[in-house]
Amino acid sequence: MTRIRRLLLPLLLLLPLAACAATSPFEGRWRLDKARSTALDGWHEWDLVIAVTGSRVSLRHDMKWIRTNFSATNTVDTAAPVEIPAFFRVEQRHMALYPAKGGLTTARASWLDAGRTLRVEADTPIEISQGQANMRLYYEYRLVEGDQALVLLELHSTRPQPLVYRFTRVL
Repeated sequence: MTRIRRLLLPLLLLLPLAACAATSPFEGRWRLDKARSTALDGWHEWDLVIAVTGSRVSLRHDMKWIRTNFSATNTVDTAAPVEIPAFFRVEQRHMALYPAKGGLTTARASWLDAGRTLRVEADTPIEISQGQANMRLYYEYRLVEGDQALVLLELHSTRPQPLVYRFTRVL
């Protein structure tokens, strides 16, 4: 019995280290650096909370406008496309381009640069003054500065310029 204990004890001690090593450097809470980002029209604050579970990546947007708090989550999968009802876009409040009622956004995600960049492509139905249209979206979430900063690049088929948001890790 003591021989088994001697063999199991080192394994049990290494288990927490293995769990830490499996954690993605993307995981955690990231706070928008407004001074180094595209203007955040329609919001005062933005925290991005990322969780990685297997091939699924949860992107929670915690937004604030004066005393109004709002949270929305888009969960993508790097193994297969997903359909997301009411796909959240940060600029939708300011641009008044809201998700189409009952519409589903098709989103595809993949890891680039040896896991240092998460690419998300989405096709989303939106409501416009003339009815409905589809908008193409392209996002890159890039780790920079020793994993202490995150840059989000957004391209929209409805905008001529990219949006660039910079976040710092919240401890």
